[in-house]
Amino acid sequence: MTPAVLGAAVPVAVTSLLRARWARSEVAGRRPEPVTVTVARVVRPHRRQAFERWAAEVLAVAATYPGNLGGTLLKPGPGSSEYHLVYRFRDDAALAAWERSAQRRDALERMQEMIDEERYARVAGLDSFFTRPAAPGPRWRSTVLTIGAVFLITSTLQVLVMPHLAGWAWPVRLLLSACVVVVLLGYVVMPTLTRLFAGWLHPRAD
Repeated sequence: MTPAVLGAAVPVAVTSLLRARWARSEVAGRRPEPVTVTVARVVRPHRRQAFERWAAEVLAVAATYPGNLGGTLLKPGPGSSEYHLVYRFRDDAALAAWERSAQRRDALERMQEMIDEERYARVAGLDSFFTRPAAPGPRWRSTVLTIGAVFLITSTLQVLVMPHLAGWAWPVRLLLSACVVVVLLGYVVMPTLTRLFAGWLHPRAD
């Protein structure tokens, strides 16, 4: 096969592969999205230490459930008793399995006498990586982590993929690159990095 024919065959093969995967995804239904839950609780002042121990136990149990992508407890600032318990799951089904579990139900029953107020918020999909709870860690850390993730994806594309697509029009190459970056960032890379760097992203204030 001549280089010209080979160059023409590569875009056709890649396009066919993408179409086949897209068709399979449509048949399978909507792609699962990561879900982040934030629960704000105003804790009674004399029960704060007990609540922090309770939260640590709950996060440890939740981490054993399939699809758990990590969690953290954000402590209140000066003059406040409002804690934020944040946890993330791979999709709605994984979150539902945890929230319907007997272990979580028993834990909530033990916690009720420690609090005066409770608010529940849930964010799904890509929004879960750009919606931050109250009293988060330093914003520059999430910015650095996001830049690192984008650099990792785009560098890999430039080295391994783009040389094979030189015959494509540049707008098509840019569009493909943007789609790959967004999908990998939202569904693969950021869930992994936010779990691995959870302690660095949200340092606990003692």
